[in-house]
Amino acid sequence: MNDNKTIKDWSADERPREKMLQKGAAALSDAELLAILIHSGTRKRTALDLAREVLDMADKNLRDLGRLGVEELQKIHGIGEARAVTVCAALELGRRRQAYDAPDKVVINTSRQAANIIVPFLQDLNHEVFYVLYLNQSCKLLKAETISSGGVTGTVADIRMILKNCLLYNANHLIVAHNHPSGSKKPSEADKLLTGKLKESAKLMDIKLVDHLIVAGNEYLSMADEGLV
Repeated sequence: MNDNKTIKDWSADERPREKMLQKGAAALSDAELLAILIHSGTRKRTALDLAREVLDMADKNLRDLGRLGVEELQKIHGIGEARAVTVCAALELGRRRQAYDAPDKVVINTSRQAANIIVPFLQDLNHEVFYVLYLNQSCKLLKAETISSGGVTGTVADIRMILKNCLLYNANHLIVAHNHPSGSKKPSEADKLLTGKLKESAKLMDIKLVDHLIVAGNEYLSMADEGLV
């Protein structure tokens, strides 16, 4: 590509924004969608060139792209803080959209049903997040929320806050989850200790801890299925 040629010099049906307006978002490649977020290029590189380099950094894998942070994106020449923040914000919105794709008051009776809601939200994070599903007496979902966010090796779950929110949302059942950025589904001793403590504390308030899911990538382990709850 000529270094002096910008996206503005392309024909209208080749420009990502115009192409999206004419043909819809589904017609755009991953790089073209990213180029729209990046918005503009540099003197020698178009937004599409930058978008392709971002995808190369993630081995052209959107799940790996979701694991990139602001600092990592800024390693690409031409991706400053504002552009990196925009990309990360868009990825976070996509993650949240997946997590809340389930219809209101969905009934959760199995670990797979819980995982369908939880895994999309936690699967590509590079830091630990503790997530909670609050259910009513009939196991219908009342509320889903992040309780805490930590580092690569761990996060702290505030049992008092979880139980306080159970009362706030009138929840009778509880499913908790957190991810392991390491990729291992195996529960640690700390995971087992926390699960036991939460189960006993919830029981005193007539609230049942149904399960604790550990998410590793797009896979999960149910501590209830393993007899650990």
